[in-house]
This record gives sequence, structure tokens and C-alpha cells, in this order.
Amino acid sequence: MCHDSKSHRRFRRRSFSHTSNPTKLRSQNKLSSLPSCRCLLQAWLASRILPCRRGTYLVPGAQRPINESNIKLAVTISRACVFDLVKALWGLHPVRTSLMMTLHVIRAFFPAFRGYSQAMIVDELQTLLSSGCFSWSRFIRLLVAEIFRRAAETAIDSFATSNDTVVHESARFYVEYQQIAQRLRLDIPTLTDPVVRDCLQESDLFVRSFNGMGSFGLLSPFDFIQVVALMSELASHLLVLLSLTGGSTNMAALLLSVLSALFPLFMNRWGNTPSTPESTYNTEEARTAERQEKLRNLAYNDSHRPEVLLFGLGPWILQSWKNARKTMMFHDQSSPTSQLSLPQLLHQINVSDLLFALQNIPLLLMFQSSSASLGSLALYRSSIQAVVFTFGNLLTTTRMAFQSIFLMGAFCAAMSIHPELEPAEEDVVNYPCQPSGMKIEARNLSYTYPGSKEAALKDVSFSLEAGESLAIVGCNGSGKFPLRKSTLAKILLRIIDFDRGELAVNGVDIRQLSPADYHRHVTTVFQGFSKYNSTVRENVGVGYVQKLLSQPAVSRAIHLGGADSFVDGLPNGIKTKLDASGFDGMTYTAHLGAASLGMSSRQHYGLSGGEWQRIAISRAFMRADRPEVGLLLFDEPTSSLDGHAQNKIFDTIDEVSHSPSGKRIKTVIFITHRLSTARRADKIAMMEQGTITEFGTHEELMERGGSYAALYKASV
Repeated sequence: MCHDSKSHRRFRRRSFSHTSNPTKLRSQNKLSSLPSCRCLLQAWLASRILPCRRGTYLVPGAQRPINESNIKLAVTISRACVFDLVKALWGLHPVRTSLMMTLHVIRAFFPAFRGYSQAMIVDELQTLLSSGCFSWSRFIRLLVAEIFRRAAETAIDSFATSNDTVVHESARFYVEYQQIAQRLRLDIPTLTDPVVRDCLQESDLFVRSFNGMGSFGLLSPFDFIQVVALMSELASHLLVLLSLTGGSTNMAALLLSVLSALFPLFMNRWGNTPSTPESTYNTEEARTAERQEKLRNLAYNDSHRPEVLLFGLGPWILQSWKNARKTMMFHDQSSPTSQLSLPQLLHQINVSDLLFALQNIPLLLMFQSSSASLGSLALYRSSIQAVVFTFGNLLTTTRMAFQSIFLMGAFCAAMSIHPELEPAEEDVVNYPCQPSGMKIEARNLSYTYPGSKEAALKDVSFSLEAGESLAIVGCNGSGKFPLRKSTLAKILLRIIDFDRGELAVNGVDIRQLSPADYHRHVTTVFQGFSKYNSTVRENVGVGYVQKLLSQPAVSRAIHLGGADSFVDGLPNGIKTKLDASGFDGMTYTAHLGAASLGMSSRQHYGLSGGEWQRIAISRAFMRADRPEVGLLLFDEPTSSLDGHAQNKIFDTIDEVSHSPSGKRIKTVIFITHRLSTARRADKIAMMEQGTITEFGTHEELMERGGSYAALYKASV
């Protein structure tokens, strides 16, 4: 195993690292003391290594070859996580799960018992015919008894299937919930690790297997109609019957056999009962399904990750998804498709199997003088076929289960990944609140994007007192780093980490602060802000989800962001659904396969770039005036607005950052390419080639006559 590879080391650090010194979180590489987690991770990684190609891994979801090495790894993974996973799934419905396992054992004896029962019928018929005293009443009693036996078997199957559905849906909900919750916990630096992403991808494959695309553990296999096998069996019956009934005397019996075999096909056409009924949703259920998928995509979409983390949307997304998912589970369990009509009941009883004895009547007539028991011959034949069929299914199931072990290992390993920006529990310090805003001290900050040789930030240093405002300006970047200033903003917001240097907030090392705790004290407008295919209320309200349903709070934020000038003119006001596809004007879209869900397309309204920017600014103002927020950071917040609108936004920022008495209560940082706006700040930082070359007030920088002065004179 390539334990010394860079990706492996990064994965191990992110998954299990614990550091006693918070200033060296990135340099330490200490594994967890839990040997099971360590063995699980190593075994999963080793299973992906290509033979004879050290350091090269299989693509996520690729089939592992069945060999001695992988069998040992599968045993290691099973020992590490099977017990805990089975215990968790069993604990969801202990009684139902135990009943499911018991019924599956009982139902496994049904085919053998069915063959034995049918053999008794054939033997009884042989005895009646050979004695010359054929009794229709006795024959009918046998058929009635067989019908009741089959009906009882069908009832048990129906109950077992219903019970299985409840257990399967609960298990599926559990693993989906765990997967989404872990996705929402992970930060951007963790998700940039390719090995972590591969692990999450295979974990997602394991979760999706609970939808019926293959499974492992407590999930039972589903019984599918073996069309090809039935057609082959029918053809073999016809060949035998044709070879034995050459004359016309037995043609009636032959015709009876053929009709008995074809009867279920006519039943399917008559009853129009598909083996897997399609699920249909009404309008409300379709909207719930759409919302469930939207929320899931929000948790998985990397483009929304910065705002999901900074605005603390994880718990809200998870709870909203949970409510939508439970609503859909209730719909699926209460669906009327589980009620059987008469054709469906006959189809479930499997008439062709019931009439197996009648299909052997030609053989009975041919061998009625023989001492051999036709029932035993029929039972032997059906048993041989069952053995071959079952053995083939066993091989297929074993191969699927073997591959699922590694996907299960990925799922368990993914659940143990620790976010890179999250400090060790013993090192966490509570955020030190200050009534006058946030004090920021940066010393020699450097950052290099993964896979790049050139640093995006180099030795960035500045100091900003609580309550002060800072404008970060500079020429537009080029090449690989057109957004160096935005990179600095993400470091200050604790969205990404720095490689070297120190960053202190209110006198505390920022690496000692939990990112979730720190994010509650900041608000921002990202240059690449998110646009959601949702209502105006939700697009703005996610800035502070606790007030999402408060119309006064949302309306006030819209007013502060200057968006009320066009929101009031939308068809449904703040309830208008917005189209995030980027087209201006009115558009009509059907999102997330609405047509396939039985849902008509709904009207979505498209906004211009400037209007979307006002929505993003309003989103930031949802929490900007809250007392716990000490930093307002705006990354090119008015790039699409005219001069008048821009001045109004900055007037609002100035108003929010001061108390009614004029005291400074919030620190403000804004990135802008408009130097006329930068003059409003207390301090100005001039960035060139990834570092701050000049820092001071507007007057100081103009007197210095450096790059800022030259840039300012060129812009006026």
C-alpha cells in the first residue's frame, strides 16, 4: 500500500488528525487512536490500488477483482464496520427487522414445499387414473387445497413485502441522512482532497444502492419474474409433450397443457397489471419531491458551499430535507397501489405454477402403466432446475455483495472524515465578542492553491482595529489568479485556510475558533454569490435562516439592499419564484424533471445582473445589523450597479456599522475596483501580485505617490 503518497497523507490528516498545538494544525499528521478507523481507511485505499502500478488508483465505483488480497481486505473492512452498521440499521425497527429476517428464512422453503405439494397432486392423479376409478370430486378437493395453500403463501409474501418496504425505506432514510449531514459538515479544503472526493463518491454509491440498485447488509433481494427462464421451461415442456403425443388421442391433454402455460400471459393482458406499478404524484407531492431534490443538490453542490458554510445553512438544509423526505415516505407507504384487484391476486398466486400438475398430464397418460411415480419424477426435474437457478443467483449475489463491502467501507470511512478547518475539541476557544466590532491582525499570510506552484497570496500583513473600515484595491489579476483579493477575503472569512503566517481575531488565533461559531459573527457578499431557483423570500432569507419565515425581517433586508425597487413590481412580490439560469425577463422552466413527476411547468422570473446583485446584498443585510455580527465583508458588492445605487448601498453599510449615537460597532472590509468608493474607508490596502504593497489612509497613500496614487490619478 502507498501509505507515503501525498493524497494518502492528506486524507489521513483530515480524517483522524488531532493536534495539541493549534498553531501547527497543518503541520501535524497524527492518526486517531482508534485502530478500527485506521485499518478501515488503509484497507479501503489498498483495495483501489491497481496491481503492478504503485500509486495509481481505480476510479471511484470500479469493480475490485476477486483475489486473495482483496478478500483479506474485505474481511478487514467487514470487521471494522459491519457490526456497527448492522446495529444502527437494526435499531431503526428492531421488531420489523427481526420479522423480516425470519420471514425470509421461512419463504426460502416455499419453492421446495411447493414442488413437494404439486408432486403429491401428480401422484394422486396417477393413482386415480391407474385404478380406473377417477373421481372428479377428489381431484377438485386437491385443486382447492392447492389454491388455499397458494393463497396463504401469497398473503405471507404480501405481508413480508410490505414489512420489507418499511425496513428498506427506514434504512435508506438513515444512510441518506448521514451522508447529507456529513457533506454539510465538510469544508472546502477537505473537499478539495481528491482521495476524500473519491471516498465520498463511493459512499454515495453505497447510499444509492438502498434504492434497489444492489445492496448489502439487511437489505433483502427482490424477486423478479424470470422471463427467459419461464420461456425456456415452456419450450422444454412442449418438446417433451410433442415427442410423447404423436397421435390424436392425447391432443386434448396437450392442448390443456399449452393453455395452462399460456394462461398467465393472457391474465397479464386482461388485468393490465405491470410487475412494478408506476408511482404517480399529485401536485403537492410533486412539489415536495422537487424540494427534496433541491435541498439534496444544495448539500452536494460545491458552488453553493461558501454560502452554505458562512450563513450556517447546514442544519436548516438537513431539517428541511428530512421533513420533505418523510413526507415522501408517507406517500409511498400509503399508496393505494398495494391493494390487489382480482386479476392482480390471480397474478400473484401464479396460475402457471398452480397448473404445473396439469402440464404433466400428457406424461401421465404415456407412463400410466409404469411403476414409476410421476410425482417424484416431476419433483426431481423441478428440483434440479431450482438448484441450477438458485446457484446462478447465488454467484451473482455473492459478486454484488463482495463489491458492496468496499462501498460500505467507503461509507463508514466517509463518516469519520474530520473537517480540516475544525480545530481539535481540546483546542477550541469560544469567539471573543467585542461591542465595537472585530479586530483583525494578519502577519505574513501566504496561500497556494492545490496543484499550483505559484502562490496566490504572499506575505500579506495588515492590522485593522475594531470598528474600522478597510478597502482592498488593486489592478485586476491575470492568468491563474484573477481573484487574488477574493482569495484573501475567503481566508478572512475562514472559508479556506492559509498555508503560512498568522491570523488573529480579537487577539485569538483564528485556527482556535470553530468555523461555525466564527461564521455567526460575520456576514458577506461573495463576488460569486449563489443564485437559487427559489422564491425571493428564500433567496434573501437564507442570509439568516432563523428569520426566513418572518416577512418583516425579509422585507427590511430587501429595503436595505435596495431591492425593493423591483421586488415590489414582481408578479407575486417576495413569493415570486426566480430563475437562476441567467436569462433576463420572464422565463418558463420545468425544473428537476417536473413533467416526469406529473407536475406542470411553473413560472419563474429571470433577473438582470444588477438585480441579482441587490438580492445578494439584501441576503447579507439579513444579519448585518444583528448585535453578534462584528464583521461585514463585501467582495465587489456593487460591480453591476450605477454610481447612484452604489453610493446608496455604501450609505446603508455606514449606517448599519454605527450605532444610533454614531459609535462604531462593526468592522467593514470591502473589495472594490472603484477607487472613488475606496476613499470612504478608514484604511486602504493596495494589492499587487498577491501581496499588500501599500497600506494606509487615502491621504497617506496619495502623499506617498506610489502605485495607489498612480492608479487613482488614472481613474479620475
